Amino acid sequence: MARYISFRRPDGTPSFGRLDGETVHDLGAQGAAAWLKDAVAGDLSVLAATASYARADVRLLPVIPNPNKILCVGLNYATHVAETGRDQKEYPAIFTRWADSLIADGEPLVRPPETTRFDYEGELAVVIGKGGRRIPREKALEHVAGYSVFNDGSVRDWQRHNIQFTPGKNFPGTGGFGPALVRPDELPDLAEQRVQTRINGQLVQDQPVSDMIWDVAFVMEYCSTFTTLKPGDVIATGTPGGVGDKRTPPLYMKAGDVAEISIGKVGTLTNPVIDEA
Repeated sequence: MARYISFRRPDGTPSFGRLDGETVHDLGAQGAAAWLKDAVAGDLSVLAATASYARADVRLLPVIPNPNKILCVGLNYATHVAETGRDQKEYPAIFTRWADSLIADGEPLVRPPETTRFDYEGELAVVIGKGGRRIPREKALEHVAGYSVFNDGSVRDWQRHNIQFTPGKNFPGTGGFGPALVRPDELPDLAEQRVQTRINGQLVQDQPVSDMIWDVAFVMEYCSTFTTLKPGDVIATGTPGGVGDKRTPPLYMKAGDVAEISIGKVGTLTNPVIDEA
């Protein structure tokens, strides 16, 4: 299975490439920055390597380090709706994250000093390949470049200051996105993949993608109605039940913890937790 990553070359410049075991095949033009979002509208499988590096010699970046938009779906699993005590709505809740709120696989999630309620949310991420506006549901999946894993890390106290979610979702370095992009043709059984979150090895979330209330195609149709989706845009599709804030007793992330989110063939996103210095 081909896995596409964003990374910093040994000289520090950003690029993207294909991960093959412990070898990274650079697919960006040499001598300049190169970005995966600029390539996802085309066929990644035909790109030729311009260099190769040992995996240990590069530093991973979030799968799309610089998306134009990150759209997040709230309350997209019935188990999560139920644990929050909310009513099921006719349409999905949509909020946004900013790129600097996300870190790569292996990098530390940063708990800010303003919170004691730093929570995890394992999610399937969709990366847009072919852009568009008012994309019909029956054609939506033709616009997907691939899928990845997302931790919609949440500063719950700030999320609950009012009815909006934005402050609690955008502290720098509080969410994870990675490790790699997997193309749709590699995942014909996407709906069967399970979203599983583990904190220090303890399984705390576990549901199949098929349990989403609004599937990927519907979410893309809905979002592309109010905004133009562009190549490299990211949609985080919502988290299953089992978030730390609603457990008894609550389970919040703290320094020294390790958050691990697996989505079957899509991959596993692993991040330690540190306190902000």
